[in-house]
This record gives sequence, C-alpha cells and structure tokens, in this order.
Amino acid sequence: MQYPHQPVLVDQVVEDLAILADGIYVDGTVGTGGHSLAIAQHLGPRGHLLCLDRDTDAVMIAKARLSNLSAPVTAVKSNYVELDEILHGMGITHVQGVLLDLGLSSLQLEHSGRGFSFNRDEPLDMRMDENDEITARDLVNERTGEELETILRKYGEEPRARAIARSIVREREQRPIESSLRLARIIESVVRPSRRPVARHPATKAFQALRIAVNQELENLRICLSRIPSLLAPGGRLVVLSYHSLEDRPVKQALADWERGCICPPDLPVCACNRTPLFRRIRKKGKKPSPDEIAANPRARSAILRAAERI
Repeated sequence: MQYPHQPVLVDQVVEDLAILADGIYVDGTVGTGGHSLAIAQHLGPRGHLLCLDRDTDAVMIAKARLSNLSAPVTAVKSNYVELDEILHGMGITHVQGVLLDLGLSSLQLEHSGRGFSFNRDEPLDMRMDENDEITARDLVNERTGEELETILRKYGEEPRARAIARSIVREREQRPIESSLRLARIIESVVRPSRRPVARHPATKAFQALRIAVNQELENLRICLSRIPSLLAPGGRLVVLSYHSLEDRPVKQALADWERGCICPPDLPVCACNRTPLFRRIRKKGKKPSPDEIAANPRARSAILRAAERI
C-alpha cells in the first residue's frame, strides 16, 4: 500500500527522542504512521508505542501499517490533549518520549474530501475529527463579518482579513458558501496573487485560519504543553514539529520557560521563588529540513523542529 504522507525530519526526530529499547513513547499525531514506524523500529518487545490521532481514517491506516512490528503498538482515536487521561487509563504514570507533529497530513489535504485544500471542490468541512460539531461551513455562513475578520487575523495573520470577511458576507447573501473551491475563488477575488517565484496561493492564510478555528488547534496545543512536564519521566524527551509561527511560538516559549530557573528580581539577595529548571533544550534554535529534503518533499519547507529533555 502507498502511504500519501511523507514524514518530515524523520532521522532528526528519532535522534532527538533518544529512544530506549524498553521505553514508552507517544506519537500524538500519528497520521499515516511514518514517524511512528521509525520510532517503533528502535523499540524492543518490552517497549511500547502509543499512537493518537483525531482522524478515524488515519488511525485505521496507522494500525494496519504498524501491525507487524515486534514492539507493542497501541493506536487510539483521540485528541493529544487527552493524553494524560489515556495514559492514566492504561496505568502509565510517565513516558520516555512524546512527539507532536502539528502539520496537516497529505491524507487530510488530498484524500479526506473535507475541504482542507483550496484546489479541490469539496464540502467545506475542515474537521480533523468528523464527530466534532462545528465545521468551516458553519463559521463561513453563520459568523458575523467582524467575527470572521477576527478569525482570519488571529489564526491566519491575514492582512486582507476585513476585505475577505466582507466579501464572504456579501457572497453568502446570494446563496450559502458550501464548497472549498467556491470559498477559494471568493478569496482570490480579494487577494491578488503574489509575484514571488515561489508564491503561496491567495487563500492559504484564510484556509489555515478556518482550519485552526474549527479544530481549536492552538488552544489544544497550549493545554497539552501545560501537561507535558508531569507526563515525561526524568530524561524523557519532547519533540515538536511545527509549520507556522502561530504553532511554533507557544512551543518555543514553553521550552524557554521550562528551562528557566530562578525568576526572582536580580536585586533580591536570596532566592525566594525556589524555582528550578524543568527541562533543558536539546538545541537553542529550531532545526529545519535540509535543502535536499525540501527538494524531495516541498511541504517540508516551513517545518521547524524543537526538542527538550526533562530534568
């Protein structure tokens, strides 16, 4: 079987996780299992890999792909924000590593039929979990112009947010906006294509914003990050792959905060906060794909990897 998603920075992910053969590891966004396969190949029969994903199709594919490995693998349909509850239910108190690959998979973009792509004429859905209630169609057709503008600015950093929101409101008055292709064309009528050699589609930021809002991606990321210190065993590693600044910023901030010790004012003669570092960053700067990897997998071009070890 051909797996549509090509994982990013696989060797670096494995290296930064510093995998122990008998350790317990978590892939919080398994997708079609590319990273999980590489992780599991470094585990022995006493190790364990827990794979999570919100997408039912992804979990089914990952289960099939990882079914013949020597290391025990458990694949669960769940949001990584629920990781603490899942581990508790399995009787696991701490793990040796957690991977979060925050990108949209090729499976979702090209094969889900849920309107993630502005190049396809699909129902305007954008839910990663089809059991969630709110769809992109709901946002586009039911939110006020001001609310849409806020979504586009907050989650897409779209400079033409107001003009796009007004155009959406005007168009939906004629008939509801039901498809991804119609929405993309509405946005194209407002945002002029870039003249840069490697240009983004005019609808890129708006589609990103709607997807993030529908799936509450940034809220879930912040909740998960707040729980990671209590889930990782001493020496355990967190590895995160992000693909835009809105994802990378809270990860970078969390790692820096965890690494910081005393936060008392510098003129205080004795530490009163009793704060000690929780993590050490594996490297101060994020790791990016090589030119060769980007050439082989253009979607890797915006990826940045950050990693830290629990003290």
